[in-house]
Amino acid sequence: GQQEKKITIHVIDDNQWEPDETFFVKLSLPEGEETRTKLGSKTVALVTIINDDEPGYIEFEETINLVKESVGKAEIKVVRINGADGKVSVHYRTKDIDAVGTKDYEPIDTELVFEHGEISKIIAIPIINDLEAEKDESFAVELYDPTGGAQIGKHPRTVVTIINDDDYKTMANKMASLVQVDIDKLSVTKTSWGQQFRDAMNVNGGDLETAKFGHYVGHSLSFFWKVLFAFVPPTSIAGGWLTFFVSLLFIAILTAVVGDVAAIFGCLVGLKDSITAISFVALGTSLPDTFASMIAAKNSKTADDAIGNVTGSNSVNVFLGLGLPWLVAAIYWESKVR
Repeated sequence: GQQEKKITIHVIDDNQWEPDETFFVKLSLPEGEETRTKLGSKTVALVTIINDDEPGYIEFEETINLVKESVGKAEIKVVRINGADGKVSVHYRTKDIDAVGTKDYEPIDTELVFEHGEISKIIAIPIINDLEAEKDESFAVELYDPTGGAQIGKHPRTVVTIINDDDYKTMANKMASLVQVDIDKLSVTKTSWGQQFRDAMNVNGGDLETAKFGHYVGHSLSFFWKVLFAFVPPTSIAGGWLTFFVSLLFIAILTAVVGDVAAIFGCLVGLKDSITAISFVALGTSLPDTFASMIAAKNSKTADDAIGNVTGSNSVNVFLGLGLPWLVAAIYWESKVR
């Protein structure tokens, strides 16, 4: 009189996350056998295999990552938490913030795969070292489109800040060059003054192979001034102090000459001194500073040289170039009156 019987169906556990799956079990009478057994109304059963694998959540370990520009790459850790069953994957991509892809770093949009049991991965973003002093810049890395049942965790985005360390390299290079310059002074002190005249008298400093037509034109127009200022002692003599004072003297003399010539010209054409001062004198003393400042602005990393050239040069032109002749004239005429 057995009224109940259990049947067993083996389910294969593959450790791979899958959605819940179903199959049917159907009862039927044996064929070719005589039996008094009859089937009831419920001959088909639905069996659901509930997935118990935990593929986990994928996220960044840190939401902020700092990397020096000179390192060459940013290594970012991606973790898999709350389960590591099965093979899963996730896509990641970079996004600009104030750093620019292809200029500051190599943009990436690719797939990251976790094998069964893996709980962490390192992704590497190449950083471009441009050897230029600039502010710190940032870009973001995002996780998206997980597969294999995994889900995106609480930290789907991390910000990578590229720390500029070119200033330290620049400082080290400058210190090395200064040391080299001091060493070179020991051997060129006796010949560098003569070299100034040779450079002044030769086109393009003597490098004729790379000289262009513009170099010859510029050399012809500036030959007198190049030879004149070759008389300024080199900085290797007296620690540069002699160069400083002789340069000031030359500037004062030239400014006085420009001022006097402009005053004579203004007198000949009937211009007032004030008009002459703001036109011809300014043209002769300040216009060259405009080009000097332009060159300084183009070749310097900051505006310090350009601004310093304008204020410093104009101060020398006015206070020393014009002030010194006026001072001498005032002393002379005061002594004559007495």
